[in-house]
Amino acid sequence: MARKKIAFIGAGNVGATCAHLCFLRGLGDIVLYDIIDGLPQGKALDMLESAPVLGIDANVTGGIDIKLIEGADCCVVTSGSPRKPGMSRDDLLKINAAVMTDVGAAIKKHAPGAFVIAVTNPLDAMVTQLKRVTGFAKARIVGQAGVLDSARYRTFLASELGVSVESVSAMVLGGHGDDMVPIRSYTTVGGQPVERLVGAKRLEEIEKRTRGGGGEIVQLMKTSSYYAAGAAAYKMVEAYMLDRKQVLPCAAFLDGEYGVKGLFAGVPVVIGAGGVERVVEIQLSAAEKAAFDSSVAHVRELVEAMDKVIAAGKQG
Repeated sequence: MARKKIAFIGAGNVGATCAHLCFLRGLGDIVLYDIIDGLPQGKALDMLESAPVLGIDANVTGGIDIKLIEGADCCVVTSGSPRKPGMSRDDLLKINAAVMTDVGAAIKKHAPGAFVIAVTNPLDAMVTQLKRVTGFAKARIVGQAGVLDSARYRTFLASELGVSVESVSAMVLGGHGDDMVPIRSYTTVGGQPVERLVGAKRLEEIEKRTRGGGGEIVQLMKTSSYYAAGAAAYKMVEAYMLDRKQVLPCAAFLDGEYGVKGLFAGVPVVIGAGGVERVVEIQLSAAEKAAFDSSVAHVRELVEAMDKVIAAGKQG
């Protein structure tokens, strides 16, 4: 049986980290694409040369020709510019929306049967643009956000309580930004509700740190997170490639679920061989629903802002 093909559009830190995890797990052949000549080729060769040491039979290729993604079963999109000092949100939206337009057209042409996982920020707007350009059904495109945000929440709670991260179950929903919503009613430690174990004030502090988790790493490293972000994207690739039917918090296209229509938002979904096989609607408390609605409203504002800069660019 021929191996499946996983294409990484963007071979920077996040894409390469996710690709390496997929390689180690033997999920399929790996393709690294980037516009920086030498980067994808070098990382691909380096990864491939580790195969004999690890006993992995998989092909790893890299290059600057987008045709390399031809026939990919799964595409992970990490390409684009990070937000730099002095760059406005509109600047970032304009640059990365243009990248998503080009990437989406390439996926539509060369990998029309692929399941697409978007990672590029601002995430909620970028996955929206990818869906528009590809024209893919809602089951075949999703954004990586909630897996990473929930992992940060679980990390901080485990540290606070001195327990294994595996003992902490948590879910962070809504937009991938400062108004993301940690869902306390679905957060447990060893099966116990988190609010029984952590005081309200301390829990608020932990949730604040979760919301600012990406910014904290940028301040320290002067670049974005990639180990955790790459691992989060990997978990989504794995669920799809192995048909795990795993419930993961992801930015999914909503068509009435949670009272939201025609917008991507972070919600629990089942990912399997059918892509986003269904949205899981959980019961939120009144406070959680209000916070979720507020977060979704900000996502809508972000998409509208992207539309304006795209329109302005076309007029210019």
